[in-house]
Amino acid sequence: MTAQPEHRDPALPPMGTLTELRTALRRHGFPGDAETFEQELAAANLDDLAAVRGIVQAYRHRVTLHCTPEAMEALARSTDDVEAELRRKLAAEGGR
Repeated sequence: MTAQPEHRDPALPPMGTLTELRTALRRHGFPGDAETFEQELAAANLDDLAAVRGIVQAYRHRVTLHCTPEAMEALARSTDDVEAELRRKLAAEGGR
């Protein structure tokens, strides 16, 4: 059996190990992410692999959001803009 190549977005930093994730959080995460990640990991039961995996996945997602221009644009939208879009979509569905 051969190893499968890793398929990842070249715009994203490597996050395949805890060391890489820690580096990505320091360089590309939101303010405070690296410290909060360490606190959550320290508080977790390391024998509960599902809990540890959940923490890691959540912080990988945060780095991904921060490195993806479309995600950052969506996060920057105002509440009024999102509300207006939802109203337009609901009105369009109501007219069917």
